[in-house]
Amino acid sequence: MGIRVAVVGSGPSGLYAAEALNDRGAAVDVYDKLPVPFGLVRYGVAPDHLSIRSVRNTLDRVWDREGVRFVGNVEVGSDVSIDELRAAYDAVVLTYGASSDRRLAVPGEDLPGSVAATDLVAWYTGHPDYRGPDFDDLLRRVRSVAVVGVGNVAVDVVRVLSKSPEELAHTDMPDHVLATLAAAPVEQVHLIGRRGPAQASFTTKELKELGELADADVVVTPADVELDSISEAAVAENKVAARNVKVLAEWAERAPRPDAAVQITVHFFARPTQIIGEDQVTGLELQRTTFDADGSLVDTGEHEHLDVDLIVRSVGYRGLALPGVPFDESRGVIPNLDGRVLGDDDAPIAGLYVAGWIKRGPSGIIGTNKKCAVQTVGSLMEDVESGSVGNGSGTDTDLVDELRARGIAVVGVPGWRAIDLVEQQRGAASGKERVTVHDRAELLRVATTTQ
Repeated sequence: MGIRVAVVGSGPSGLYAAEALNDRGAAVDVYDKLPVPFGLVRYGVAPDHLSIRSVRNTLDRVWDREGVRFVGNVEVGSDVSIDELRAAYDAVVLTYGASSDRRLAVPGEDLPGSVAATDLVAWYTGHPDYRGPDFDDLLRRVRSVAVVGVGNVAVDVVRVLSKSPEELAHTDMPDHVLATLAAAPVEQVHLIGRRGPAQASFTTKELKELGELADADVVVTPADVELDSISEAAVAENKVAARNVKVLAEWAERAPRPDAAVQITVHFFARPTQIIGEDQVTGLELQRTTFDADGSLVDTGEHEHLDVDLIVRSVGYRGLALPGVPFDESRGVIPNLDGRVLGDDDAPIAGLYVAGWIKRGPSGIIGTNKKCAVQTVGSLMEDVESGSVGNGSGTDTDLVDELRARGIAVVGVPGWRAIDLVEQQRGAASGKERVTVHDRAELLRVATTTQ
């Protein structure tokens, strides 16, 4: 093998980077703080989207390559420093994503019952480090929900909360999550966007699924899909926006389904201004908005009140800083040029690279990360060819062995394979592909007994 590279993060960006590096002759260790790989493919993609989640079967093949190792249950910045990685490898590629959420910055946001979509998604996907609100208790008394945001994650949340137990039974959600969702008395779900339907960022496929649910009805106010000049221009320029508006306009004309168990109401041009409640959320205040002549969003002076028991904010992901690495607080990304991390003087830091959401922000689809990772690997290999990387900067010491000697329960590929097998066996017993093991202690027990 040629150079030795550490990749930090085993989501799509990290694994695409590992694959591209290995194709160029590099030995690659892929670090992840979790005992299992795949990042948001496992803990972000909605469990009922089996076709999208199945991309992990493709990603999983990287572990069959000679010279590629999984180094799970190791947190960079805590268990091992970035300086230790840089000393042990010729290069380090940071691909740890954007795991934090953005806030609404309105009064009442910290009331019990006001939650981040990142928390709800982590709970229903079985994230082993989930420490957020107790949804098993909270959802027992939730009848009305407001989901703020009009991206795919917001639509995922609306769909999961609105599906019947039968529609979720085939997913790999942990059993306690399925039981909680089946018992939740949700009757009303509001989807709220500050701008109009032409400016929404969800994709048409995900949007249309809301209108195909077995026991839920979608309500759209006709006035919300009447296009102003700003929106007409957006529709003319953007095919996805045009398709979305068409779907929403069709829903606005549909006859209501009074027998539906759940009503999904879509609100556009509605900006949250205050979350109401004393000991817990009881309502949400909205300000109606519109576009002015310059295309800026302005308030109309009209207000609307929603009685809700739960508010889920889904207004975007945000990256977090890693100790010892430059960070752009305003954008929530690591400053870089073509994947080369830039220091305080805006000059590239030798041997340090970045790819994925922590490189460019939370945008694009899973496949976007492949192009992003390949670009970064291209920059890295240019530096190898120029002699600035791979000139003996990496040591012959196996850092993974050192970590195990420190008492860290490193999970390698055999440990992951053992977890994978247990999940598939539990799924087969329930007539589905797998059941996610959500408890970290159990994941480690399964993994470490086979290594």
